[in-house]
Order: sequence, then C-alpha cells, then structure tokens
Amino acid sequence: MKRTTFKNGHTEVVGNLHLPPDFYESRSYPALVLATPGSSVKEQVGAIYAERLAARGFLALTFDPSYQGESGGEPRDLEDPATRVEDIHCAVDHLMTLPYVSEEQVGLLGICAGGGYAVNAALAERRFKAVGTVVANDIGEALRRLLPDYRQTLMEVSSQRTVEARGGGLRRDPWIPDSLKEAEDAGITDTEVLEAVAFYRESQYRHPNSSNRLIFNSYGRILKFDAFGLVPDLLTQPLQVIVGGRSGKTGQYEAGQRLFDLSPAKEKHFLVVEGAGHYDMYYKDIYVSQAIARLAEFFQKHLVDQSF
Repeated sequence: MKRTTFKNGHTEVVGNLHLPPDFYESRSYPALVLATPGSSVKEQVGAIYAERLAARGFLALTFDPSYQGESGGEPRDLEDPATRVEDIHCAVDHLMTLPYVSEEQVGLLGICAGGGYAVNAALAERRFKAVGTVVANDIGEALRRLLPDYRQTLMEVSSQRTVEARGGGLRRDPWIPDSLKEAEDAGITDTEVLEAVAFYRESQYRHPNSSNRLIFNSYGRILKFDAFGLVPDLLTQPLQVIVGGRSGKTGQYEAGQRLFDLSPAKEKHFLVVEGAGHYDMYYKDIYVSQAIARLAEFFQKHLVDQSF
C-alpha cells in the first residue's frame, strides 16, 4: 500500500493506493477508484475491497472524502454530495498523472452511498470504462424515505443555518448510535441499524478517523441530491450491480434494481448475493468473496481484455 494525496480545489484529499503483487513502477496497471459509504474512511470498507481487488492485479485507490478522515476541508464532518462526486473526478485526475496507471484501463467501484456518488460521477466521466456497485444507494432518496418528516428536517436545517450565520456554533449529530448499549437504551431494534453500529463502532474495523458525526446542515445538501436521475441518458459504461439478497430498510436491493433497470448500457449485469444483508456485504468473507469474484471478472473483461 502507498499513501497518496491529490487536490479537490484547495482541499487536500488523502488516499491509499493498494498495489498489485510484485508491483513495479516501470510497469502499467489497470486501476480502480473506490467510492466508500457515508461516514466511512478509507481504512474501513474501501480497504476491504481495495486489498482484495489489488490481489487480483488491479491498482485500487481508496480515499477519505473531503471534510472527513485525514482529508482537509472545513467544516469537519460535512457530507456534501456535490463535493463527494467531485472528489471522484479529482481521484481519476490524479490517476492520470501516475506513470504506472494505464489511462485506458480505469474503472470505478462504489459501495453503499458511494455507489450513488460513483454512478453520478460516471455520468459525465468517460475516463471510467466500466462501473461497478455493491449495495449501492442514492443517499438522497434513502433519506427522503427514511426520515420521519424530511420536509421538517429541511425547516430545521434552514433555522440552523440562520443560527450559524449569526455566529452560533455548528450542530453535529451522530450518523448512528455510538455503541450497541446506546442503541439499546434508545429503544432501537432495527436489525440493520444494529448491524451498522456493530461494524462501525464495535468491530475490528472501528477506526479513530471515523468520527460518526455529521454536520447537521449536510441534510440540506443530501435531501435534494438525485444520484440516478440522469442514468437513462448518460450512463453508457458497462455496469455491474451487486446487491445483498436480504432486503431491509436501507433499500439497497431496491436501489440496485432501479439502477439496473434505468441503465441503457449495452452490457449490464445484476448479481444477488443470497442471504446477505446490507452490512454483511461490507466485511463478511462468505459474501464479500462472491462480490470480489464477480467484480474481478467484470473489470478484467472491460478494462484488461476490453472485449465488449
């Protein structure tokens, strides 16, 4: 693995390049940009997938989004879909400057909210020759569906922005409870929320750079975001959609099906990993290995063999 940095405007974005076995800078490699879930840093879900795809011969770049993790940007913990999408464009800009990246062999993989961001970036980014997603979600649609009253949330965002404009402090809310005990005390019983807490806050994948905090006015940016709206017109690349077979409130199965149905790609594939829920697809080997096998085959065909 090799640490790297690149710029999104004036913001420094910090990433890790996961290198293929027997890597030599004098050679040229097919490369992948990975877009990770909301609240996730590069050492978590992105690293799990990047390490395994690097072992299959791809150079895989995972990075902390602007305003999060080791990357720069103020205010900290902002989730801005437009910036997340531009981070991806800047990531491929960066790959184009590396002599060991084959510029005609670059693909894009998005996971969870990163899947929606990846798809949105690919609409206008023809340097990506193939696009893959795992439990992809349109974070805007998901929150419009999951929040008790998203219109009321927008009213609260407007009020909070007024507070901040008048010199008041920023409001930071947790993405999820900070512990299973906190979730239990709050009366949370939804299986997927508890699985998210277990992964991010109480497993070996917990990371100090993942703050589990979200600037509240991020909701104003997220709720108006539409990841898939222009897919029928602009997403022309070969597409691999992977979903978990166990549907839940995150809506990953339904979002993946919608993305697949909207895509006009001449070649597109839909894989259901039977028995897997949303968060199972992050790290459980029995499920992740199935996703990796399909993604490696897909990217090998469309980036290396280029037989489409």
